[in-house]
Amino acid sequence: MADRRPIEQTLAQVGRPELLTVPGASPAKINVDSLSFFYGRNQALKDVAFDIPERKITAIIGPSGCGKTTLLRVFNRMYDLVPGAHAEGHVLLDGEDVVSTRNLLELRQKVGMVFQRPSPFPMSIRDNVAFAPRLLGWPSARIKTVVEQSLERAALLEEVKDRLNDPAASLSGGQQQRLAIARCIAVSPQVILMDEPCSALDPVATTKIEDLMSALMREFTIVIVTHNMQQAARVSDFTAFMLMNPEGRFGELIEFASTADLFNRPQDDRTEAYITGRFG
Repeated sequence: MADRRPIEQTLAQVGRPELLTVPGASPAKINVDSLSFFYGRNQALKDVAFDIPERKITAIIGPSGCGKTTLLRVFNRMYDLVPGAHAEGHVLLDGEDVVSTRNLLELRQKVGMVFQRPSPFPMSIRDNVAFAPRLLGWPSARIKTVVEQSLERAALLEEVKDRLNDPAASLSGGQQQRLAIARCIAVSPQVILMDEPCSALDPVATTKIEDLMSALMREFTIVIVTHNMQQAARVSDFTAFMLMNPEGRFGELIEFASTADLFNRPQDDRTEAYITGRFG
């Protein structure tokens, strides 16, 4: 068996003994049931089923092309922007089916998304955070309070409080990503989706984002797609491993467990092979 010590050391170093608890220790926020996904006639996901616990961090790992980002985008119906894309099955958010809902504005208030690369709007730092609340018609006093609170919760306020009217593009890459998180939480979502949020950042900025995720977990359910297995071990409570099927036709869920169990005691040989670096 290949050496798994780096992953085990990471789990030990972050001091998260609760990862050894049985999955399902907290209520499920999202129930994924028999989910399949198609881009036109091309199937991208088949029969994915697992529950995402509330106010925990769930990581989705697996090789490129196995459907991780596609799965993430189903959770707030981002795929509606792609002609011919459609989902089959069910994704229940607090019992309401995301796949069939017609109230996308409400859904995207509940389920926010942070993308791989920082994406500040071409406006000031303040206006970036205020953008969605203004669209929702919130009063000015409420927006002012929300801007400051969101920047503080995103661990950015102290760094920008004297230049809120400066262009958001003047921030560093790591600051821009924290601004994107502040913009996301400004409308008080229940779930935050993160698609490789640290892949374009240096190690210092990555550490700040990971620390922020751990703090936000107290208020939000977080789902993160990452290629970095050390990151998954550091920040997540639960991990889902995905893989392309043997014919290379679609992605499927291979294993879902507490992060410590999946990395240290994988139940599937394919999971074992991936986390020990034999492929991927």
